[in-house]
Amino acid sequence: MNKKHPGMVSFSYFLLHLVFFCFWDLCHSASDTMIPNQSITDREMLTSSGDKFVLGFFSQGTSNNRYVGIWYNNLPEQTVIWVANRENPLAHSIGVFTLGNDGNLVISDQRQTTLWSTNSSMASGNITARLLDSGNFIVMEEGPYNPHIRVLWQSFDHPSNTFLPGMKIGVNLRTGDNWFLSSWKNMDDPALGHYTFGVDTKALNQFFIWPKTTGQPLMLVNIPEQENFFPRIVKTEEAVYLEYSSLKNSSLKTMSRLVMESSGQLKLYTWLDTSKQWTVIWSQPTEQCSVYAACGAYSICNVYKLPKCKCLPGFLPSSHQDWELGDFTYGCQRKTALQCGSQDSFLPVENVNITRSTLWLGSASAEDCKTECLNSCHCSAYAYVDVGGSNFSCFIWSGELVDIRDDNSLSQNLYVRVTGSKLRGSTRERQWIPVIAVVIFVTGILFLGMLMRWLILRKGSLGVSFSSAKLILDAPNFKEQENVAIDVPHFSFEFIEVATNNFAESNKLGQGGFGPVYKGDFPGGHGIAVKRLAKTSQQGMEEFKNEVMLIAKLQHRNLVKLLGYCIHGDEKMLIYEYMPNRSLDSFIFDETRSSLLNWEKRFSIIVGIARGLLYLHQDSRLRIIHRDLKTSNILLDEEMKPKISDFGMARIFGGDQTQANTKRVVGTYGYMSPEYALDGLFSVKSDVYSFGIIMLEIISGKKNASFYDSEHSLSFPGHAWRLWKEGTGLDLMDPSLKETCNSSEVLKSIHVGLLCVQEDAMDRPTVASVLVMLASEIATLPSPKRPAGFIKRSLSSIESSSCGPPSFSLNEVTISLIEGR
Repeated sequence: MNKKHPGMVSFSYFLLHLVFFCFWDLCHSASDTMIPNQSITDREMLTSSGDKFVLGFFSQGTSNNRYVGIWYNNLPEQTVIWVANRENPLAHSIGVFTLGNDGNLVISDQRQTTLWSTNSSMASGNITARLLDSGNFIVMEEGPYNPHIRVLWQSFDHPSNTFLPGMKIGVNLRTGDNWFLSSWKNMDDPALGHYTFGVDTKALNQFFIWPKTTGQPLMLVNIPEQENFFPRIVKTEEAVYLEYSSLKNSSLKTMSRLVMESSGQLKLYTWLDTSKQWTVIWSQPTEQCSVYAACGAYSICNVYKLPKCKCLPGFLPSSHQDWELGDFTYGCQRKTALQCGSQDSFLPVENVNITRSTLWLGSASAEDCKTECLNSCHCSAYAYVDVGGSNFSCFIWSGELVDIRDDNSLSQNLYVRVTGSKLRGSTRERQWIPVIAVVIFVTGILFLGMLMRWLILRKGSLGVSFSSAKLILDAPNFKEQENVAIDVPHFSFEFIEVATNNFAESNKLGQGGFGPVYKGDFPGGHGIAVKRLAKTSQQGMEEFKNEVMLIAKLQHRNLVKLLGYCIHGDEKMLIYEYMPNRSLDSFIFDETRSSLLNWEKRFSIIVGIARGLLYLHQDSRLRIIHRDLKTSNILLDEEMKPKISDFGMARIFGGDQTQANTKRVVGTYGYMSPEYALDGLFSVKSDVYSFGIIMLEIISGKKNASFYDSEHSLSFPGHAWRLWKEGTGLDLMDPSLKETCNSSEVLKSIHVGLLCVQEDAMDRPTVASVLVMLASEIATLPSPKRPAGFIKRSLSSIESSSCGPPSFSLNEVTISLIEGR
């Protein structure tokens, strides 16, 4: 047996390893590269050298159509950043993606019909196509006698809806090529959508969003520098374009992308490794109803409703299928075509905001305004608007009505043109409404009469209850200025007993500062909430009358609705509409339930509370200071919309009154403004302070009264202010929001909250200003001053006061002090 020389064996192993690694390197490099006449079929892919991106065939959502595209590799959900054949998908067919000898990329079906091609210039050298780690797919040529590589075509020159680092959005001044983003048609269809983002060729340093319907730039976009997004505009002799890098520190790794969404919003996403998902850190517009023609023609947009769009009276969706899929851009169409003539008339649509009128007639009368519209066959609607100082102007719209928004803060009406037959039909329908209402009213009275008779026979006399009711209704404070009694239903004690199952413990919803609250059911299953005031409660008859009187006068979607009251001996009860989700504090301070409130819901709650407060301070016929705003007094309905409750401490301001003082300071520790807690002074700015605390609690999930920054000896608002000043404001945010939050919106909300809790009442904004700041995309906010630091001092002073200690409820400290002059 011959033995091989050890050196020969080592050399053989060396050759074997060399062949293996050369073969592995060849295969690995081939995975991101195509050569002429090489094809990719439906189950094959290219993967960039760093495994960051993949190119291949894919289907989107529930669609069976097949596309060639590029997407991120190794993410839980497929995120497509570029699509080749977005207008010509493969339908029920097997596709082939080929690099031709001439350097053209071609997508063809099984019949060899070309669906898409790059149509690039002819090439004669060595051609290759490669998918780069940047997400760019390039076709390049190396000349036979020149080692210089020439790029024949690249996907970054033909963006879809996504902008990545290394891409350009702008215009090539030499060739005229325009690089822009175009939205998908919808989430399942990457075909060209309704919106485009790019440079205005008439103003080369400005970037706009174009709606497809107008073809004109309508929204100027200024993208701010973000934590992982550093944009810059580049101007050369050959091109003007926008580009961005994802990080200034290239040693750090992150992923970001700017997307022109099918909703019309431009959104900046960043990838969070902790949550393994994309999160929006910036968007413009910030809400969908701010997008031009978001609901198409003849449709009203309301961001607080689902669906957000509804057709105007006399109209129906142009495409029911798209409407059901959430694509409202095709809008609505008339049920009956206009006849154009004096037989047409107008239907009023209340509380809407619509811009860009076609004609303005200045100080024309209301009748002249209507006649002007009626005389033009192109006129679709008119409005007669109070423009200030009791001056009215006529606005007329021609053609399709778009960009209509529901706005309850406005009292103006839009008069929409409809056919006379439609109006007559509506009139006939409305004629039945009073008849139906009378029948329902009479039936209800008979039913209540029988029920009351049954209760009398069951329990005996209700005389005590009715006499107490007569006393309270005859009291001067329960009369309007015109000396007409307020219409508030009174319910007997026995009726409430039956409704609450004799105030069963299982019906108890919670315990407030003034007593327990019970769930009840009216006949027919209508839910109610009964606030049963404890006999030892500090809310006496004066506060009780105050609450009944105030809520009876107030009607707003963000205020709780009072259904009635009950007085029985020493018993006093208020009956409200039932809020199935109870109070806000039961969510934001609960580790489990807080996760049910993502950032979008929390921001909606903040805005809803502000709208309710604006109504109290400004828009109602009375100016009302609540004086006891806190999270437990914010109730949530079945849609998680907030409603302000508990008006026992509220005060009415008359005329031009802006401030008052009291010897009796009432409220809840942590929510009271310093000037009110220490000096008894209260105003609309006192409520603003309480609202600011609520804002910070909603954002942080922390309870103000129980929070203390021991390291820096700071109160809750002081802690928030310190984080904001140090540039770490997001550290205040509830950790459960990291996956869903819009960080710029969170920071803006913290900023506004800190403005609300400034120590000097004069420095705090009004609620109207708060709403403007929250809704604005470009407003520069003032820097907040140090917040009130009285909380700990005032508590100690209260405890040592000769006036006596504060009283405590089960849930929070409630302060009620009788102060001497």
